[in-house]
Amino acid sequence: MTSRWVLGARPRTLPAAVVPVAVGTGVAATASSVVLWKAALALVVSLALQVATNYVNDYADGERGTDDARVGPVRLVGGGLATAAQVKRAALMAFAVAATAGTVLAVTTSLWLLVLGAACVVAAYAYTGGSRPYGYAGLGELFVFVFFGLVATAGTAYVQTRELTVLAVVAAAPVGLLACALLVVNNLRDIPGDSAVGKRTLAVRLGDRGTRRLYVALVMTPVVWVMPLLAAAGGYAVALVLLVLPFLVSPLRVVGAEEAKGSALIPALGLTARVQLAYGALLAVGLVLSP
Repeated sequence: MTSRWVLGARPRTLPAAVVPVAVGTGVAATASSVVLWKAALALVVSLALQVATNYVNDYADGERGTDDARVGPVRLVGGGLATAAQVKRAALMAFAVAATAGTVLAVTTSLWLLVLGAACVVAAYAYTGGSRPYGYAGLGELFVFVFFGLVATAGTAYVQTRELTVLAVVAAAPVGLLACALLVVNNLRDIPGDSAVGKRTLAVRLGDRGTRRLYVALVMTPVVWVMPLLAAAGGYAVALVLLVLPFLVSPLRVVGAEEAKGSALIPALGLTARVQLAYGALLAVGLVLSP
């Protein structure tokens, strides 16, 4: 019983929620302003929003029948493991957890964060929920970059430092790009099925080859981004992110093989998550060690 809900939460996507909080806390450390209980609440918000987004995706796609011919990881509604009503209820519970933790952060930091939190919830639901989901229109990557990159990282730093800095934004950009890479490799695998049901993701619009090239750009740019990081952090410790290079070999090899399609691309999701975790950990440590 429990395992199906864990699988439905899509554990391989959760680094997209953990990494921005780690990096944002690293940014706070450069200002000697780490507040651990706020960092913990920010992690709760981020994880709960990611899980809620995944459940909404499962519920909405299952209702529309777009998960009926999936080749990827299990889906609760599409796979007949839970009813649409049960998955919708699970999504609402996850949203409630995020809202509760977010409200505490807003009350203890700044009430304008309530508006930002509401925008995060609406964006998470509208990705695949509602009558005109923007994920079906090829805008999913933009949502991920903004909310699981810029907002989550800079927001985590802000609730601890009470200021929005250039460093927070610069550090948030590569986090967002790697979160986008997770979505892109997932959608690359699903191009045939999504095309068949009229789901016009960015991958469908770009096609197989264009999506593979986008993926390479998304995972390589954070490495090149070391220069802006060095300038913003004012120290060389953030160059630790270059140690992520060995982690890039396997996912780039999988995605770079144009004959790899469908289920052959499933390992690339876990490998990309590993890249994001490694990069996030290295960047967070580099920020802590920065002057």
